[in-house]
Amino acid sequence: MYKIIQTDEGVVAANGFFADGVSAGLKKENAKDMAFIFSEAECEIASAFTTNKMAAAPIKHFKAKGMFKSNFILINSKNANAMTGAAGVEDIDEILATLPQNVINPIMSSTGVIGVRIPKQKIIQGAKLFDLSKKEPHNAAKAIMTTDTFSKEISVRVELEDGSVFNMGAMAKGAGMINPAMATMLCFITTDANVDRAQMQEILDEVIVTTFNSVSVDGDTSTNDTVLLLSNSTSGAYDEIAFKEALYAIMHFLALEMVRDGEGATKLVTYRVSGAKDDKEAQKVAKALSDSLLVKTALFGEDPNWGRIASTVGASGAECNEETLSISFNEHCVYDKGRLLFDAEMEEKTAKVMKLDRFDISCDLGVANGKFTAYGCDLGYEYVKINADYRT
Repeated sequence: MYKIIQTDEGVVAANGFFADGVSAGLKKENAKDMAFIFSEAECEIASAFTTNKMAAAPIKHFKAKGMFKSNFILINSKNANAMTGAAGVEDIDEILATLPQNVINPIMSSTGVIGVRIPKQKIIQGAKLFDLSKKEPHNAAKAIMTTDTFSKEISVRVELEDGSVFNMGAMAKGAGMINPAMATMLCFITTDANVDRAQMQEILDEVIVTTFNSVSVDGDTSTNDTVLLLSNSTSGAYDEIAFKEALYAIMHFLALEMVRDGEGATKLVTYRVSGAKDDKEAQKVAKALSDSLLVKTALFGEDPNWGRIASTVGASGAECNEETLSISFNEHCVYDKGRLLFDAEMEEKTAKVMKLDRFDISCDLGVANGKFTAYGCDLGYEYVKINADYRT
């Protein structure tokens, strides 16, 4: 057996990791806008990136270099370095060449406005402010925020049955442009578990399906979506089952935090789809529900418009039939295999559910045993305001 205990050390929870955030003048009012993660020992790296065909320069740079080992990540906000062509990749090389000699195969990650060359000199000067001996994870988590209203951090200690211990910590940013298809926004996970890269990649690929790939804020997939998992193996401890559970706990928490912080969001909704032909069909339905603008606006208006749920299920492309479909808001079933249960009393009950800041919408397709759970939020006036003048 093993124990997973939550701690408050963020991305530096693992032995030998350091992090901090500084202001390089990219954001207004001297706000923190650059961060680093540094490990004294070289790390194995597992990764996942956006499926957007317009992938940003940092992702192109990482893939071109084949960076499976590193001990340093430089992260900037305010500028995505996306749609900047070969020059954007060259800018990264020039920036990383100025870093200290104890940095091995440095990685760069960026978030912000698309289509603008990165301010190289500001980044280079900002990096000179880094003190690689600092453990200030909360500063780092704040520095990578864009439209986020709060930073997103978590860490755990895993105690194994033989008395050995390994740690895992993470930070992430994301509040809008979230509809992941392999990864989501920016997430950096560190661990001192003694795990090799191949197994770490296999576990990351499995866990990401039911965490970051199960959430949606607005149905848009970013050019910069990145997940990096780094292990320096310094604890000497490892257990595959415990590692997978710890990684799931961290990624699931951060995924829900992103939805909870969705731009202008007031609701966090869990879409539980069951009875599908298979799990992939269930995932198709759950993602359709979490992406639907009509569903999202009904959530914002606190309207238990179950017809929009039924319509979205039918439009998803999954095998379904109105004679086998059931729909519930929390424990209240509004439609059951062709029977209309949405009378005045039921509308009153479900309207109360819709006023909650977190609730479930369940759909049983009644076809077979496939199931999947997705997470989404509402869409309201504030989202429009934020994104109408994002560049300013």
